[in-house]
Amino acid sequence: MKLVLASSNTGKLAELRDLLGEGFELHAQSEFGVEDAEETGLSFVENAILKARHASRATSLPALGDDSGLCVDALHGAPGLYSARYAGEHGNSEANIDKLLRELDGVADDERTARFACMLALVRDANDPQPLIAEGLWEGRILRERRGGNGFGYDPVFFSPQHGCSAAELPADVKNRDSHRGKALVALKSRLGAP
Repeated sequence: MKLVLASSNTGKLAELRDLLGEGFELHAQSEFGVEDAEETGLSFVENAILKARHASRATSLPALGDDSGLCVDALHGAPGLYSARYAGEHGNSEANIDKLLRELDGVADDERTARFACMLALVRDANDPQPLIAEGLWEGRILRERRGGNGFGYDPVFFSPQHGCSAAELPADVKNRDSHRGKALVALKSRLGAP
């Protein structure tokens, strides 16, 4: 199945290609000259659908929209929808992490609970009235300093109790399998009847 990923994020593309496996041919929308959609939704699921419809409309291909973010309980769910541009500039991971750590300064370890959330939306065409929707959550907490050099985004400060380390300290195959995106993709593949 040929799909266009409604994103130009190379980290997401590599992760999703690995997770989809055989039977799927995933292309970034940038390969077709498609710019990112404007994220005007008020939830991850709305933005995932907006992105998927935008990419499908521009390419005439089925499209996979992904909207993900980090939700920190002590910050009332922030950075949430604004995870990629939390510090102002879109995609500046270092500045986003710096701001997050400043905002959590003085917050006790047991109150630094957080989760990565991922919503995937697959549309067969731009006007698909029944997008396939899948959700994945990865529970953890925010560390006080960066640890590890793998992954991207907030991975260096996201501690996974399940693994006893930060997301950035995990090998890619383990992170891809157990992450919010990995869980959402397993759910989506199951809806598609794919192995």
